[in-house]
Amino acid sequence: MIFRQLFDSGSSTYSYLLADSGEAVLIDPVLEQAERDATLISELSLTLLWTLETHVHADHVTGAARLRDRLHSRIALATAARAEGADCNLNDGDRIGFGSRFLMVRATPGHTASCLTYVLDDESMAFTGDCLLIRGCGRTDFQEGSPAQLYRSVRERVFNLQDDCRLYPGHDYRGLTVTTVAEEKAHNPRLGLAKSEDDFNACMANLKLAYPKRIDVAVPANLRCGREGETAP
Repeated sequence: MIFRQLFDSGSSTYSYLLADSGEAVLIDPVLEQAERDATLISELSLTLLWTLETHVHADHVTGAARLRDRLHSRIALATAARAEGADCNLNDGDRIGFGSRFLMVRATPGHTASCLTYVLDDESMAFTGDCLLIRGCGRTDFQEGSPAQLYRSVRERVFNLQDDCRLYPGHDYRGLTVTTVAEEKAHNPRLGLAKSEDDFNACMANLKLAYPKRIDVAVPANLRCGREGETAP
């Protein structure tokens, strides 16, 4: 299997390319990096089957529509997102196949109502979006976020994976690239096993975060799978 972790410095977003037998999926593409991603896919002689969103992003516009135009890929994201223009609306328990491999879909709401985690078929790696970051998690104060839901999502849908399962987040702001279930259980200051739900709720209620800079552009665009807000090719 081919695996590439890709980075957009403008939004500190990670995108993930997975491929098997010439067929690929790309998780959380960024509009400004669509040309980079298309070039890499061509260089590796891959057919991009799907772009997959972990949620409706507030900090960047997805490259999904641009890549569909260029590469004839299909777009998938959560049914709960209620987005226009998707080729597939995903629900908990669905599978996305590529080559002989597949990703399992786990609903992990809390950061937003539409958050999904994608788990590789052998459970050796999972892509958590903003549900679980390395030693952190996404905020819960917009897009139908809920601390209670996020706590349950992480504890019941991520921490029940095997301890050595590698977790790949949607963002990192310190240069870290990967963690494991065991690491986050032990060291996540918000959601580690030593933290109760009351501890987590209190933490999230007192973050006092600034209003997301791009939310007023990114969310409407991403509710159209990246179609609004595109610049000309």
